[in-house]
Amino acid sequence: MELLNLTTNVKQIQDDVLKEILTLNANTEYLRGYIHGSSDKELFKKNVPVVSYDDVKPYIQRVASGEPSNVISGKPITRFLLSSGTSGGKQKIFPVNNKFFEDMAFIYALRSFLISKHTEGDEKGKVVMLFFAREQSISPCGLPISTSVTGYLLSDSFKNRPSNCFTSPDEVMLCPDLKQTMYCHLLCGLLQRGEVVAVAASFASSLVGAITFLESYWKEICNNIRSGHVSEWITDLSCRDAVTNILGGGNSELADKIEEECNKTSWKGIIPRLWPNVKFIQSIVTGQNSQYIPMLEFYSNKVHLFSPAYGSSETMFGVNVNPLRKPEDVSYTFMPNISYFEFILADKGNEGEIVDLVNVEIGSYYEPLITNYYGLHRYRMGDILQVSGFYNNAPQFRFVGRKKLVLSVNLEVTTEEDILKALNNATLVLQRSNLLLMGFTSYADISTLPGHYIFYWELKAKNISDIVKPDNKVLVECCCVMEESLSALYREIRSKDGSIGPLEIRIVQQGTFNSLMEFSISQGASPSQYKTPMCIKSSEALVVLHNNVLARFFSDKSPPF
Repeated sequence: MELLNLTTNVKQIQDDVLKEILTLNANTEYLRGYIHGSSDKELFKKNVPVVSYDDVKPYIQRVASGEPSNVISGKPITRFLLSSGTSGGKQKIFPVNNKFFEDMAFIYALRSFLISKHTEGDEKGKVVMLFFAREQSISPCGLPISTSVTGYLLSDSFKNRPSNCFTSPDEVMLCPDLKQTMYCHLLCGLLQRGEVVAVAASFASSLVGAITFLESYWKEICNNIRSGHVSEWITDLSCRDAVTNILGGGNSELADKIEEECNKTSWKGIIPRLWPNVKFIQSIVTGQNSQYIPMLEFYSNKVHLFSPAYGSSETMFGVNVNPLRKPEDVSYTFMPNISYFEFILADKGNEGEIVDLVNVEIGSYYEPLITNYYGLHRYRMGDILQVSGFYNNAPQFRFVGRKKLVLSVNLEVTTEEDILKALNNATLVLQRSNLLLMGFTSYADISTLPGHYIFYWELKAKNISDIVKPDNKVLVECCCVMEESLSALYREIRSKDGSIGPLEIRIVQQGTFNSLMEFSISQGASPSQYKTPMCIKSSEALVVLHNNVLARFFSDKSPPF
């Protein structure tokens, strides 16, 4: 009933949200100069400027340094959230209070409701939920700085949740050591394998990483289950004690069953084989994470992949109201009660026009502007979305990618959407071999003339015991297909004047992308929010990739244009 009301009365709810935000914040230092204490919508739209992070960063830093919250927020700021930094290139901090985590809990509850409508029996089972916390830092004013997942795990909204359906105890989720957390998540999940109806993580990359981790540690996990003792290297005491309580005594029969599945030649369908009652797999599989769909389909044997929600460190946006939709067709229905949303038209030739949530048009491309309760007003997200339809009166958006270009060596502009299209087409070629693409990133190499695109690929054999043997003919064809899939301008420059060199694929050793993630985490990235960057900009990260290159392949012909 709440979903019906939210998606029917969109305009009224949005107007009410804006009025409430302005009433709370009109006398903050930031807004007072623009709207002079008013909560009038038209005055807001006329006077308050559209901003990016660099515009509001000085205000945020002043509060973080100890100035009162009312520099930017009418209600006290209680925490700063750290963005992942893997989409936009650098980490940012955003002020929030408890309402942010109440909104997260609302979105989680809503997506659970939507799943239960389409899946019988899931409410009676448990979820292997791969949440990862990391240690907080403290701002100069004494307020914590954390990722949104860590903040949520420490919030009252999480602690006081109405029921616990997770296989892992809270102590595992709050353990700051990524390796210990991952091991204990999997151990707890396998101990309760008969009760598990879903396997979930924030992003698809985390799920693929969990299966890769399990390949290395399943024997040890089986030994723990068989003996009834947790491995000695699990040294976080609260985590160790909580897992020991679940472990109970030794269970040789369960260990034998898990061992039997993991010992088979191929791990195709390993998720439903290990968790025979699993009904769906839940994680974000749009945007950068769409690259992991083939891997998850291989591991899940077509158990449905549900991409549940769209959110960020700035605000939660909405949910996927059709859990049964194919991953490549997912769109998110915006919830009007969380923040005030406006949209800058991003269609070529028509950029710049700003419209309200209810006035977007099907098929058009937009960049969202956020006005939230904590100090962001008409803030540019940098995401590009396309309107795919409406659920009642609430628009549904398909995530297209980040606004900024990802690659360029000449005059061409190559976006995330271009890269993902090229990658999907190349993956179809790769399927003819016995190999799976585990991860990728890219780099625009201008160290030599002509500059060219480099794609780093980590491959894996479908059969566990097989060695990865890249086939020259297949990989060269992948290079050619990728070039044929890029923009007309790229193909013209590449073919006509030779100022873009042949596209290159570099195959890296297995485990390279785990090393890349570990490097990013050491630089402050969040394990829960980490997404392999679409394009590498860090020279240190490039060294990680360069040191693990096994083979190089180039396109052998110019693409048609």
